[in-house]
Amino acid sequence: MESSILVINSGSSSLKFSLLDTATHQVIAKGIAEELKTPRANFTIKANNAKETDKLDDPSFEGAMQRLFDELEERGLKRTVMAVGHRVVNGIDKFTHPVRLTDKIVDEIEALKPYAPLHNPPAAAAMRAAMKVMPELPQVAVFDTAFHSTMPEYAFRYAVPDDWYQDYGVRRYGFHGTSYKYVSNRAAQLLNIPIEDSAFVIAHIGSGASLAAVLNGQSVDTTMGFTPLDGIVMCTRAGSVDPAIIPYMMDRLGESAEEIVDDLNHRSGLLGMSGFSSDQREVSAAATKGDEKSAIAMETLAYSIAKNIAAMMVALPRVDALIFTAGAGENASGLRAGIVEHLKVFNYQIDKDQNKRIRGRNGLDGVISEKDTPVIMAIRTNEELVIAEETEAVVSGKKAAAKGKGAKAAKRPRFTPRNWNDE
Repeated sequence: MESSILVINSGSSSLKFSLLDTATHQVIAKGIAEELKTPRANFTIKANNAKETDKLDDPSFEGAMQRLFDELEERGLKRTVMAVGHRVVNGIDKFTHPVRLTDKIVDEIEALKPYAPLHNPPAAAAMRAAMKVMPELPQVAVFDTAFHSTMPEYAFRYAVPDDWYQDYGVRRYGFHGTSYKYVSNRAAQLLNIPIEDSAFVIAHIGSGASLAAVLNGQSVDTTMGFTPLDGIVMCTRAGSVDPAIIPYMMDRLGESAEEIVDDLNHRSGLLGMSGFSSDQREVSAAATKGDEKSAIAMETLAYSIAKNIAAMMVALPRVDALIFTAGAGENASGLRAGIVEHLKVFNYQIDKDQNKRIRGRNGLDGVISEKDTPVIMAIRTNEELVIAEETEAVVSGKKAAAKGKGAKAAKRPRFTPRNWNDE
């Protein structure tokens, strides 16, 4: 291996990493530093067919980053690293493409904390740590929100007072962009159609979940909004709810707005409805055994996703494929079947055998619909590969590739007002 890209995905108390070979795109090493900022901090690395977990003496982001580079050097891998790519959840409309990091850029990313209080601060901390530990390496930020910068204004605007948008940036931003980029390109490849002439509805169903309408490799609508709380039902998030519920429950529970929003983020979704678990596998198993709360929770989840799939179709001239991806989307054949049951009006029909066979855990992508019916697919996502490719493109100066390999450069479609006069 001559060169590699190190991909960093930081959380509030964790730092995940993957080292990808730039030639083969294979993962050479991966791991995680967990429970950072606590005495229980630990570091796990998988490389050369071996896995090691040890206590992390310095539980800071800088300590985790130093340990990571020490481990890579010990295995002879550090010398291959040509750049570091950092996942950033929210760049709002300020960062619509990957960008090479400087101290000023990191400050600007951290300043977006009001838009992503749980995600951007740890990302900035990880960036500063990497820049300090390995100052000679180029560092690149890749933004989840950037993929959705092509949405038309009528799709990303909320019907709120105009000054909320103009002065405070209240609008739909969308997330999971690197996943949608990878999956749309992979689907076009599998279907043998050009990405420049394709139309997909993609369901990214993980612990966080969203849908997107992707036309010609570009986002034209998505379900997550100003924050990742909006949209479909998720594992611990409520998804879209009537905003008047917030002051109503503030009054009933004597809680602050922040506490109610925290409930909607962390105590809702499958966890809130089932009363015992946020894990779709556990809730679906309980539902199958007759637990009524779990059964209602699973049906609410499936219906929420199906209803929003139908909504995403409105953004497209046609649908070449409905695609499931991410943890549950790739593996939960029962959930996929339940969602499709709610889509009979569109003649979607699932092939039971293919649905059971094609799962991420089996290392398979492909079509799971009945022959001669609208196409349904299950595709494994690979966000790390997209981040690595975009990082390499920025570092090598290939600007077109940085904007989207296999797709046209991101450009929002021109809005043409229609004639609303009654005939």
